[in-house]
Amino acid sequence: MNPPIRHSILLVDDHPMMRRGMRQLLELEADLEVIGEAGHGQEALEMVGQLQPELILLDNNMPQMNGLETLRRLREMQYHGKVLIFTVSDSEDDIRDAMRLDADGYLLKDMEPELLIQSIRDALQGSLVVSPTLTRILAQALRTPQASAQADLTERERQVLKTIAAGHSNKVIGHKLGITEGTVKVHVKNLLHKLGLRSRVEAAVWAMEHLR
Repeated sequence: MNPPIRHSILLVDDHPMMRRGMRQLLELEADLEVIGEAGHGQEALEMVGQLQPELILLDNNMPQMNGLETLRRLREMQYHGKVLIFTVSDSEDDIRDAMRLDADGYLLKDMEPELLIQSIRDALQGSLVVSPTLTRILAQALRTPQASAQADLTERERQVLKTIAAGHSNKVIGHKLGITEGTVKVHVKNLLHKLGLRSRVEAAVWAMEHLR
């Protein structure tokens, strides 16, 4: 029997005890591996270049360079791995900024360990993950007047939207729905226009709120 694939994770938090606790928790999982720890944003940027982790669990409230600024710089340096903001802040402004900086999730530190592990696995599979208590706040943070109403989406556009919310790429969506990748792109463009949204992340959040 082949051993499970191990996904590499970088922990970024200015509290050593938090990093130690997270490492101990994650190392109980056969498919997750902590390959490094950083105590501040600049150290994280340097380590990412060396280690290329698949996922970064990133605290927001850090001195000198907070998590959101670290995230911005990670994306500027073309880091394409998953980044989950892991914080005590449920500020609507922080959530909005994280999503618009292309975070793959926003998790609160008071969540249950089992749910955190599952959220990490879901993010690694391409899903946008948020703490359950933040879903409505996240939707409110990214809502526009147009998007707050039920838009006149076609059934196919709703299908595409649901698969966007599941974190799938255009290629995977096309395969699932039996249409070409080019057709998916057209549907995405149309539904974003109808909802008055600017990105797939905002569309995913809208779907989480409206398409139960």
